[in-house]
Amino acid sequence: MSNIVDPLVGQIAARVRTERERRRWTLAQLADASGVSQAMISRIERGESSPTAVVLGKLSAAFQLSVASLLALAEGTRDEPEAGAGVRRRDGTDEWQDPGTGYRRRQISGPRFPAEVAEIHLPPGARVPYPAAAFAFVRQIVWVLDGRLTFHDGDTVHELGAGDTIELGEPTERVFANTTDSECRYAVVLTRGTRP
Repeated sequence: MSNIVDPLVGQIAARVRTERERRRWTLAQLADASGVSQAMISRIERGESSPTAVVLGKLSAAFQLSVASLLALAEGTRDEPEAGAGVRRRDGTDEWQDPGTGYRRRQISGPRFPAEVAEIHLPPGARVPYPAAAFAFVRQIVWVLDGRLTFHDGDTVHELGAGDTIELGEPTERVFANTTDSECRYAVVLTRGTRP
């Protein structure tokens, strides 16, 4: 069984603080760039609050990183196998859970792998919106493994079932929604384009 939330709160806190400091931004500057309050950012950076997927989307957009990249960087702070070892045990992989929706995310690939691969569990009734900037500088494909995903790609809505994929184009506002009464499980495969 995976570890949910607690192991990653501190890692997410450190990653958000590191990304902010790397840009030499104050809390106020990050708040202005992201639309997230200074108080919330401060609580996140101190590890006192686990951000929701929506808040992570806003922060990652301000940093010009994808949510997957921000979380993968946080998860990558753990000890990883040596290059070439390639084995990541399920029990040794942390799973992040959105405290607002119950959305769960587990990083599949390690930080040395050239693509980021994550497994997502979207509970019934969950709706997770992301701003367009969260998709800047990346190429991404979503692959539905189980259940149904209602995917809003800007103004276009796609109903995706098990086995369906969608390759994302230019950045636009996107919403991952589960309008059914069963969990939806999907994979996200992401590669970087031009980095900011």
